Amino acid sequence: MEGEAGDFRVTLTKKPRYVIEDKCTGCTTCVEYCPVQYPDAFNQGISENKAVHIYFAQAIPLIAYIDESCLYLKEKKCRICEGVCQNDAIDLTQKPEKVKVKVGAVILSPGYEPFDPRVREEYGYGRYENVVTSLDFERLLCATGPYEGEILRASDKEHPRKVAWIQCVGSRRVTEGDNGYCSSVCCTYTQKQVILMKDHDADAACTVFHNDIRSYGKDFEPYYRRASELPETRFIRSYAQVVGEDPETKDVRVRYATPDEGVKEESFDMVVLSVGLNPPADAKALSERFGVELEGHGFCRGAKANPMETSRPGVFVSGAFQGPMDIPESVFTASGAGSQCGEYLDHRRGRLTRERVYPEERDLSGEEPRIGVFVCHCGANIGRVVDVPSTVDYSLTLPNVVYAQEQLFSCATNSAQEITDMIREQGLNRVVVAACSPRTLEPLFRDTLREAGINQYYYEMANIREHDSWVHSKEPGEATEKAKDIIRMSVARAGFLEPLQEIDLPVTKAALVVGGGIGGMTAALSIAKQGHEVHLVEREKELGGLGRRLHETLDGLDVQALVGDLVRRVHAHPGIRVYTEAEITEATGYVGNFVTKVDSERGEREIAHGAVVIAAGAEVYEPREYGYGEDERVLTHLELEDRIASGDETIQDAKTVVMIQCVGCRNEERDYCSRICCGESVKNALKLKELDPEKDVYILFRDVRTYGFMEDAYREASERDVKFIRWEPEDPPQVEAQEDGLRVSVPDAILGDRLAIDADAVVLAAAVVPATGAEALAGMYKVSLGPDGFFKEAHVKLRPVEFGTEGVYLCGTAHYPKHIPETINQAYGAAGRVLTLLSHDIVTVSGAVCAVEERRCMGCGACAEVCAYGAIEFRKTKQGPKAVVNPVLCKGDGLCNAKCPTGAIVLKHFTDEEIESQIDAVAPEREEERAMDAAVGDV
Repeated sequence: MEGEAGDFRVTLTKKPRYVIEDKCTGCTTCVEYCPVQYPDAFNQGISENKAVHIYFAQAIPLIAYIDESCLYLKEKKCRICEGVCQNDAIDLTQKPEKVKVKVGAVILSPGYEPFDPRVREEYGYGRYENVVTSLDFERLLCATGPYEGEILRASDKEHPRKVAWIQCVGSRRVTEGDNGYCSSVCCTYTQKQVILMKDHDADAACTVFHNDIRSYGKDFEPYYRRASELPETRFIRSYAQVVGEDPETKDVRVRYATPDEGVKEESFDMVVLSVGLNPPADAKALSERFGVELEGHGFCRGAKANPMETSRPGVFVSGAFQGPMDIPESVFTASGAGSQCGEYLDHRRGRLTRERVYPEERDLSGEEPRIGVFVCHCGANIGRVVDVPSTVDYSLTLPNVVYAQEQLFSCATNSAQEITDMIREQGLNRVVVAACSPRTLEPLFRDTLREAGINQYYYEMANIREHDSWVHSKEPGEATEKAKDIIRMSVARAGFLEPLQEIDLPVTKAALVVGGGIGGMTAALSIAKQGHEVHLVEREKELGGLGRRLHETLDGLDVQALVGDLVRRVHAHPGIRVYTEAEITEATGYVGNFVTKVDSERGEREIAHGAVVIAAGAEVYEPREYGYGEDERVLTHLELEDRIASGDETIQDAKTVVMIQCVGCRNEERDYCSRICCGESVKNALKLKELDPEKDVYILFRDVRTYGFMEDAYREASERDVKFIRWEPEDPPQVEAQEDGLRVSVPDAILGDRLAIDADAVVLAAAVVPATGAEALAGMYKVSLGPDGFFKEAHVKLRPVEFGTEGVYLCGTAHYPKHIPETINQAYGAAGRVLTLLSHDIVTVSGAVCAVEERRCMGCGACAEVCAYGAIEFRKTKQGPKAVVNPVLCKGDGLCNAKCPTGAIVLKHFTDEEIESQIDAVAPEREEERAMDAAVGDV
């Protein structure tokens, strides 16, 4: 790569596929005839593959390629694949190609490399057949895996009944070959695997050997509890070691320590090593090629104030190349890196795009229904429970069904193309896909119908996953019958579907950002830099949010300097209008066309904008425990940080400081981890040790959740004699005020007795709680709050910065507690999604909205009372007031339809006729009863 930001010249080497992409159909005939077999890298070497193959079931493009194990490429022998390919798609003469591209910015997103436990003999991986890695286990679980979704032991191909997971393999250790950092994701993916193991075999005994359980993410704490409360499931806090295998049964022996029974040894059918995340194998070469720096562990070094910004301008990093992270964080760093690229490329926006052109829509009004049914295996999600082939056969017996087939993954690119092809070949005019929830994939399948030239509302989705296989996983026979019932209902409804037209609306090219903290200011600046007006609304007198109460992060970032710089740049930017001491009094409108009323120091005004970013922040819990508010020697962590920064003598002179974790969270009232507290405690402990290395500092914890690179600071604190003592919720620490100090008593699991610590100060790691007014804000913008009170994203992995309400986005601690770098990542991610919307001149809204049959309307107003979106108005007619639905505001929730006493309101795409046809399909009524109901409705 050469050049500079905005004008890079990159030379790529495109390796030969030895298959002509335009000719290959992915039929895999060449795979069938290829004589070369070798361990399949995609399936972790558990199964075998051919020299010519499709990499995996949902690969894009879904066509074959030939790798270096090919006999012809190695020895100039064979060439069978050429002879059997009917499309002449094999080209063994292909050579590597050099491709030169000009780009304005670069995103490095090479992912990570799983830790290889072979480097440490004590794990037994590669020596004992039934010791597998967590990635091996993932492939065993998968329908496209080596045993088609069955969990089998390598030694005898039997189902394991007793499985152990060993955590922190390759992580949190400084021994040679291991990594000192925490890999962040292992605790939660292990809990997922335990739950799935129990789904496969309810009687299986599962044991997890762990140190700390790091369930720090959103909804992770309830998920951990769900896994730990499963029958025959143990979570044992102990480092464990694989010590051998039984030579006959091949069971694996594990040695571990317990506080009550000392060292124990136990045999398991299978042991899963929960491996951590290494930097990409070619990280060093990447850093040299792109001129970026790596940090000490080998991941890409990001700027402290912007983790996506590398040491080279114009080059950004996203995903796990930043450091170990979970899927949601990877997704919004991707969006965020894209937003920052947009700051370099704004002048080119729209110049290289091409409008997507769909075939002309066929007029099907005079045709009888010709329905096609496509039944998805969804890997093992459906196919392991529901008998898909018999369900397909049953579908063909249903009225108006002229075609039916099964698909492994209906949402895969090749499957969607298959649906499009079958619509054309079979003359289908209705499509039913029996698969998963329409919540995420209905738009994809509707688009598939548009590609085939028929109206997208001729599509119906039968949910046989969430409504069937997932809830009846132990009843395959009954689940299959229920799948047939659901499909029969969907087919009945499909026969009554009608074409609908969506509505195009103009987009107001401005954004409203609610909240002027670090996240809100970051998002506002990124949007404004790309040419869009931004209105930044802050309820306090000054911008900065909770950042104004912080001084330094664990990695040394000067927070006050960061906040000051953001405030200066926000006020200086001509495209940002700031409203402080502001309150939102009303919000109306819809995606692309919102109107918000704001009452601020500027007075009251209406703001027109196309998108909203909710960055309203969070607050700190005011403890009611441990004498806080009654004794000035009991502080919160924010108060301690402020006193350290100001040089407070009481803290400088304190000889003993005790910190208590999980105050106000991880309990019945707040069933979540506040995520930031452990890092904050370690940071303050190290600061106290800098003031006086002789200070006694205690941290009383339940689990130390210093995930990622924070583990280095945790280790440093331990090495500097910060004392960590674990406590359990059933026996928490006690604080007692005395004349000369505070006495803290806490049970010590190692000593088996209570410790009494005389402290000069007790510091409480107070929970982070939702911001005051979050519920009212959610109501105004028609968005959801989760059970924890924080704003609820549309989808935790696929849409982590969006809401179900279109045009409204989310970032920062309003979403969930998070550290400053994570807030910045998500703020840029939200800005990226906003820019995706504002870069369009129009936005399309659904055609599935309500409409009024005027002759039936009696103007009672019941519909308007229940409409949460203000979509119903009344107009005067000679017959009196009549309801009118604004289709732009209507969200199609059907409340008005249900409330209307005369049946005057019809919800398009969910008409009475369509719904009643489904009911009749599952519980047939007599024809005369239906006729009588219709007559009563007319009256």
